Amino acid sequence: MAKMFIGGESVESVSNQTYEICNPATNELVDVVQKGNREDAKRAIDAADDAFKKWRNTSIAERCDILFKGIESVRANIHDLGKLLCAEQGKPVKQAETEIEHFLHGMTFYARLGPTYRGSYVPLPDTTMYGMVLKQPMGVCAAISPWNFPITLMGTKIGPALVAGNTVIHKPASTTPLTATRIIELLNAAGLPPGVLNIVTGPGGAVGEELISNPKVRRVAFTGQSDTGQRVAEIAGRGMKRITLELGGSDPLIICDDADLKRAEFAAWVGRFFNCGQACLAVKRLYVFDSIYDEFVTKLVARVQKMKVGNGTREDVFMGPLHTAVQREEVENQIADAVNKGARVLTGNTRPQGAEYDKGYFISPTLLADVPLDSKMVTEEVFGPALPIWRVKDLDHAIEMANGSIWGLGASIITRDLSKARYAAENLQAGNVWVNSLHVGYDEMPFGGTKMSGIGREHGPEALEYYLETKGVVIATS
Repeated sequence: MAKMFIGGESVESVSNQTYEICNPATNELVDVVQKGNREDAKRAIDAADDAFKKWRNTSIAERCDILFKGIESVRANIHDLGKLLCAEQGKPVKQAETEIEHFLHGMTFYARLGPTYRGSYVPLPDTTMYGMVLKQPMGVCAAISPWNFPITLMGTKIGPALVAGNTVIHKPASTTPLTATRIIELLNAAGLPPGVLNIVTGPGGAVGEELISNPKVRRVAFTGQSDTGQRVAEIAGRGMKRITLELGGSDPLIICDDADLKRAEFAAWVGRFFNCGQACLAVKRLYVFDSIYDEFVTKLVARVQKMKVGNGTREDVFMGPLHTAVQREEVENQIADAVNKGARVLTGNTRPQGAEYDKGYFISPTLLADVPLDSKMVTEEVFGPALPIWRVKDLDHAIEMANGSIWGLGASIITRDLSKARYAAENLQAGNVWVNSLHVGYDEMPFGGTKMSGIGREHGPEALEYYLETKGVVIATS
């Protein structure tokens, strides 16, 4: 049975309630988890608040040394953690290990960045005075992460928070708490003082609501759906908490007539179907110049049809199941809506057949053409392995269609023409633009969205700023 970790100890919920985590590929029981509630969240908040008084005064060098020890401890367990993440989330083991490697890279980035971060000295017009700019930790932080990349997205929050001298309560998605809990146990065992890093498992309506409304919590970092993000902003705003919201996306990929088609094919294939298409920054809309459309689509269809779908414990599998039955039903409904309105299925739109698929939430990778702009595949975020493709006459046409969305997380273009690349980068309405590249969120680069895709930035040195208060100090010398 998996327990929560509060105040340096593995604990059960005050309610003594639990729930089950089942494997999306087999529907078999993986483990039983504590069903936390608001009282459990309060326990964690109080523990973090008490720990903050000491942690903020711990030197940055010591804080980072402890994190380095924790990083190595997680690295030593990466294979077992990858198998556990595969079991609870559904992604192939190799992709699960890649996610944990990404987590470790990000944590290392912030542990190295921390000692180099500093305030400033400010000369003033009155020469008998001078100014200083101090960067100070904020206090208790809530880190709320989703189920699609539960470890990477935990790291983008706890890494900069801890380096900055804050304390943290992590609230994982209800369906993927196991690997996160184990990692937090390892980080604590490496020397974090009790209460500095905690995890509370359970439903968002109880645990999450307490974290974002409790006055002791001064910082909220949330990754999830846009409608939930609006709720977080509303509640956190009442307490004037600092927030970052990394929300949904419907990222467009533009394939120009001068593109390297092999590179473009790979970008569309991996960009849409990695993690079974369950990624906020996945390619979700594809715009192909008319002159190369037929050739490119033929090649992409052939590649997608060769993709191996199955249980992520098999080494030859690229795409595992969708995470839940509800998730699969939603994607199937979005595809059906498009087809009913006139879209053509190029491949997919089926459930794989055979005994190994019967109990899991599998769906075949799907490509569609001529998708109406009023269909759910366009007006909603498609969080699964289905990709609509459109013909466009030129770059302006592509950008106009790409920008016709309420989301603005990421966008990309494949072209050999630097002028086209620059024009697209400047005119696409997105927080992140990739040129001739996969949609990868690098820890060294700021990441976040515009429009309904969120507020603020994670990753990069910019993320550290969101965990620090800037204080201006004026000092009279005479």
